[in-house]
Amino acid sequence: MSKTKQAKRPLTQAEKRNKTINRLWLLLSLVVALIVWFLLSIGEKTGRSFPFLFSIQGRDSVIQGLRTMIDRDALWNDFASSMISVAMGFGLGFVTALPVAFLMAWYTPVRKIIEPWINFIRNIPALAYAPLVVLMLGVGRTPSVVLIWICTFMTMCITIFHGIRNIDNTLVKAAKVLGANDVDIFFRITLPATVPFILTAVRLGLSAALTTLLAAESTGARAGLGMRIRTLQSTFETNAMLGYIIIIGIIGTLLNILVDFIERRLTSWQEKREEA
Repeated sequence: MSKTKQAKRPLTQAEKRNKTINRLWLLLSLVVALIVWFLLSIGEKTGRSFPFLFSIQGRDSVIQGLRTMIDRDALWNDFASSMISVAMGFGLGFVTALPVAFLMAWYTPVRKIIEPWINFIRNIPALAYAPLVVLMLGVGRTPSVVLIWICTFMTMCITIFHGIRNIDNTLVKAAKVLGANDVDIFFRITLPATVPFILTAVRLGLSAALTTLLAAESTGARAGLGMRIRTLQSTFETNAMLGYIIIIGIIGTLLNILVDFIERRLTSWQEKREEA
């Protein structure tokens, strides 16, 4: 007999109340943001940079700016180029940060050698050494990927490392008493306990990748959202530039929602602090 699909658990009254309260807070946050934006839009010095998008004139000006970029065959190429660079740089950052973080947490000599340099480099803005990377690797996509990789690696490596260090050592000692070897301890205790910190590192890494985009693409890139923002700045095309900035914000929000979805699926067992 085929298995029937398990019915979804109905929400409790407390969960319904919290859901309603969260929606109200989101609405209030949107209202406050609109008020601040409106005040900026009517300012003598800020009105040109921050047209009020919910007015017909402001909305049409930004849309027209983006249409201009579409007519130039630039918008989709810039979007695709940036997403490829972010995906490659973030992917490299994740696959290198994960093993390095575990090695740093498990082996003191590795931590003593690597940690000081990670703390040193991650405090330097990517824009500072972007020209050096371009001089070394030339123009094109490669410097952008390398810069994003460096920034995401530093962010995720430190986050995962501190997550592993915060694992309750009592669990590890108890497992050793019961005869578990290092492999069992890693896969049955360390890795599951580190999943929340890995997801936090992914969230911070994606944010670092997007915030590095302008620095990564401002020097030597032939296309990309960051490169185009720098170009539009030099030509004073503020409407199109604001549209590009909004696109980057939307991308970051969607990625954050995706990470939240994955987190709910993988860490549903984790006890969370109840909201007041």
